[in-house]
Order: sequence, then C-alpha cells, then structure tokens
Amino acid sequence: MRFDRYLFICINERPKGHPRGSCGTSGSLELLEAFKAAVAARGLKTKIRVNKAGCMEVCELGPSVMVHPDNVWYQKVRIEDVEAIVEEHLIGGVPVERLKTDFGFYKRA
Repeated sequence: MRFDRYLFICINERPKGHPRGSCGTSGSLELLEAFKAAVAARGLKTKIRVNKAGCMEVCELGPSVMVHPDNVWYQKVRIEDVEAIVEEHLIGGVPVERLKTDFGFYKRA
C-alpha cells in the first residue's frame, strides 16, 4: 500500500428533490477541499490520500466519508468536523465516535 490511509469522500449528486438526497448537494466538494488542505497543512500528503468517491449507497446520511483500511464510516460530516477527523483519527488513530456510523453489512468478518 502506498499510503497509510485513504479517505474517500462521496461527491455523488442525485437530482434535486430525490427522496434519498445526495452527498454532492450537501457540501461534499467543500469537504473534499477542506480535507485536502488539512492533510497538506500537516505535511501528510505522502501518508494520507484524500479521494473523491462516487455513490457509497448511504445518501441519506451524507455527506459520507470512509477511512480505509480502517473501515470506519462517518455520516453527516461538516466542515467543522474536518479537524477532529484529521487530528483524532488520521493522526491519532482513534475514530471520532460522535460522527461514526456502523452499517452492519460493511463490517469486516
């Protein structure tokens, strides 16, 4: 693995008014840029890769963010949550419990 961690931010957009909503219309592009800036500001671009992701099938909980290989999923992430995720999880190794979600079908065996 080239990077220690990969951060996937869903930027999928559904049509306006779609019953499931979408991460792309919930500020995920701004979130993507904020994560990139926070990682770069700490000199971690060679250790942490921030990626755009298509639909991760949890639109109603978006914006959604997933940290790999930790298999930690975050829901309803906002710009003000970026620092906590970067400091506590990506650097400190401890997931941010208040943002974490557990989708049973995503659990590791």
